[in-house]
Amino acid sequence: MPIATQADRLVMILRKAGIARAGELRKLGITGTTLARAVAGGEVARISRGLYQLPGAEADVDQSLAETAKRIPKGTICLVSALAFHGLTDQLPRTVWVAIGPKARTAKVDYPPVRFVRFRPPYLHQGIERHAIAGVKVPIYSVEKSIADAFRNSRLVDKAVAIECLRTALKERKATPASLAQAAHENGAWTKIRPYLEALTSDG
Repeated sequence: MPIATQADRLVMILRKAGIARAGELRKLGITGTTLARAVAGGEVARISRGLYQLPGAEADVDQSLAETAKRIPKGTICLVSALAFHGLTDQLPRTVWVAIGPKARTAKVDYPPVRFVRFRPPYLHQGIERHAIAGVKVPIYSVEKSIADAFRNSRLVDKAVAIECLRTALKERKATPASLAQAAHENGAWTKIRPYLEALTSDG
């Protein structure tokens, strides 16, 4: 049985991981020379600086979220990007919205375009879920948390969008009135969301 070459191992790694950083590949024994040859030979695609995947890999609509998670491992997908991921809005943001801490440094990201939003504790660490996208565990705020954040950050998310997301979450049973109320209380949005939540859940 033939021994797998570095190039073979590189392809196997990317097939499993979906996306990989050059640094991660080096730790797995893939040299820069092997990587460069694979790119030149069309066996591997360089999708942005330091990020690689197999050419022709299925382009997931959430691919940019996976790339962002690779670039900004301490960030969390938030607001419009999180709402779109959960299917609560038809808006497809041109940039990936990422929550970071109030004193965190903003990483320079050439692709995909990123919009940083500073969340202070405790809002920063609440309601984080991890979704597997293209082999990457991507931190994304939950449905309830994302809606609460949208209402709290009315300067960043139009109120009409926030209300529509709330309506969709209830209609499609992606959240319950109780879970939405709890998240709103925990994330400083209860006074803003309460009249809309009560109107949408009233029997009248």
